[in-house]
Amino acid sequence: MNFSRKKIPLEEGDYYLTPEGYKCFTEQYHLKRGYCCESGCRHCPYGYNRKTNRQ
Repeated sequence: MNFSRKKIPLEEGDYYLTPEGYKCFTEQYHLKRGYCCESGCRHCPYGYNRKTNRQ
């Protein structure tokens, strides 16, 4: 997919750090971004299922 990438400033509540030290984006961030990237994100509000490759 070809998405136009716009810079979205991070705010409190947009992500948290996992125990391994990675940023994990929250549903709040995904909704602010406005589209599903189809990467199987942990908190995807768009209902994408990576196993079936469908929303």
